[in-house]
Amino acid sequence: MSILSKPGNEPERFSGNEPEGFSGGEPPAGRLAARGLTLGYEADRPVVDALDLDIPDGEVTVIVGPNACGKSTTLRALGRLLKPRAGTVLLDGAELHTLPTRRIAQSLGLLPQTPVAPEAITVADLVSRGRQPHQRWWQQWSPADEAAVAEAMERTDVTGLADRPVDALSGGQRQRVWIAMALAQQTDLLLLDEPTTYLDIAHQVEVLNLVRQLATATDEAPARTVVTVLHDLNQAARYADHLVAMKDGRIAAQGHPDEIVTAELVWEVFGLAAVVIPDPVTGSPLVVPEAPTPLPGEAR
Repeated sequence: MSILSKPGNEPERFSGNEPEGFSGGEPPAGRLAARGLTLGYEADRPVVDALDLDIPDGEVTVIVGPNACGKSTTLRALGRLLKPRAGTVLLDGAELHTLPTRRIAQSLGLLPQTPVAPEAITVADLVSRGRQPHQRWWQQWSPADEAAVAEAMERTDVTGLADRPVDALSGGQRQRVWIAMALAQQTDLLLLDEPTTYLDIAHQVEVLNLVRQLATATDEAPARTVVTVLHDLNQAARYADHLVAMKDGRIAAQGHPDEIVTAELVWEVFGLAAVVIPDPVTGSPLVVPEAPTPLPGEAR
């Protein structure tokens, strides 16, 4: 039973006026949620259909699924880059697209799949742009801004790159710089769309280790809530606290990777015959595809 339900009674609902498009049911369990979310582009058929999703606070949520299943589309809607056709995204119980842009930027940071930096901009200047939501016309820069930028660069290990042009960096370094800019916003919620795209395996691990650290509370910083889209199911199972598997615009399963990553789920979502074993390093589920079908005439 949900902790938001009362024994013997109907689940509690929002008091007062419900957000437009909200159809009732369980209120959000965390700060960011979607209810009845239907998404699409122009006149095409919906990419995501009637999706309900709760993002756990202070954890890493990873969205996985086959190509064109709606992963990145869902993330775009969670970041208010795409307005729903129906349903709603809720931030702190309020409908996202009705909130002031500044308030959203102070609460939620979004790193798209292929961000583009202005030509010749330095690392320090790019990271500093993360402070724009906190500035006013009468106060363009402050000691608080300086401290936030320094902390973000230190946490992402790019302080030594401060004076270098962003376009002169390696792929992994650039990703760390973009994440530093998002951290400089000092938002509690961080959305990352395929942050490991185009990176080699070493840089993928480097970026994902950083993501894992962001959702770990320290004496200096609270745990952030991170939502990311990944293609690699094994990486998702290793780094996620909460895994969301999507297929055809709907959620096929969600929960802790240990609970939902099975051979049956891999077949249902990806159409891949596989076995699932414990990762020898972390103990997380490890998906091992079955042996490839031999070519005609090839020895078995």
